[in-house]
Amino acid sequence: AALLPRPARGLTDGLYCGRRVCYEVLGVSRQASKAEIARAYRQLARQYHPDRYHGEPAGGGAGGAQAAHEKFLLIATAYETLKDEETRKDYDYMLDHPEEYYRHYYHYYSRRLAPKVDVRIVILVTVCAISVFQFFSWWSSYNEAINYLATVPKYRIQATEIARQQGLLNKTKEKGKNRRSKEEIREEEEEIIKDIIKNKIDIKGGYQKPKIYDILLFQILLAPFYLCKYIAWYCWWIYCFTIKGQEYGVEEKLYIIRRYMKMSQSQFDSLEDHQKETFLERQLWIRENYEVYKREQEEELKKKMAMDPRWKRYRRWMKNEGPGRLTFIDD
Repeated sequence: AALLPRPARGLTDGLYCGRRVCYEVLGVSRQASKAEIARAYRQLARQYHPDRYHGEPAGGGAGGAQAAHEKFLLIATAYETLKDEETRKDYDYMLDHPEEYYRHYYHYYSRRLAPKVDVRIVILVTVCAISVFQFFSWWSSYNEAINYLATVPKYRIQATEIARQQGLLNKTKEKGKNRRSKEEIREEEEEIIKDIIKNKIDIKGGYQKPKIYDILLFQILLAPFYLCKYIAWYCWWIYCFTIKGQEYGVEEKLYIIRRYMKMSQSQFDSLEDHQKETFLERQLWIRENYEVYKREQEEELKKKMAMDPRWKRYRRWMKNEGPGRLTFIDD
């Protein structure tokens, strides 16, 4: 019987009310209801509130006020522990099972340090905010690309010709009461040309037209689908080209070339068609051919840099001035 753990042995400094039992601090039994616990807390809080002892001797000068302050903090801790059902269950379990020392520490600090706001809501709101910003940022980049293409003579002349053939520009020049100013006509013609460029041209890469399925929120929601799709595609690849030994098609060859070049799908799609045809003609899906092509590109780049006058000026500056000097040369 002496070896059996007693409830008092489970009381530890730093957990709940420390060495004191929270029920005894409030003067209630373990069977007390929420209303009884709240009533006892209000009575003791009015009695031991530090403001009531401020400037009063209280049986020991300043020590009385300090003792009242510590007593009030203990009462508040006891009430915080017992007013919540889950915390009260953990505390009752600690009183009944004092030997489970580490479990009590875990439950106490897990509830104490747990965020007050649901983390799932925070993550959802953050993802939605990032997705909205991402979508409007892509739209801004896309509109910038359209505005730039509208100033390029090559595309502007073609768009103007298409607009004339469709009779869109003739509608802007009206007579009579509906006649508008030259500024209004010019603005409407500009919008017509931009709309034709949007419909006719296929922009790829970072300035392509944004799609709702490309934003972060939909990417997360569709991640399981993409994962299953990739696993099925990878199994098909292994079965067709590794086990059965089939020859690569055009799409498969371009995929291998893109993987060798370490380019994303959008970057590879932005390349011109004649570049992709050159890749296929040189059979760059074969590793040896790609290594030769890579060395050729590096040598060609070195030659271009050697012949570039800007690069020559930079090397001359590095030789004469050095990177550690501050000058006011425009170059």
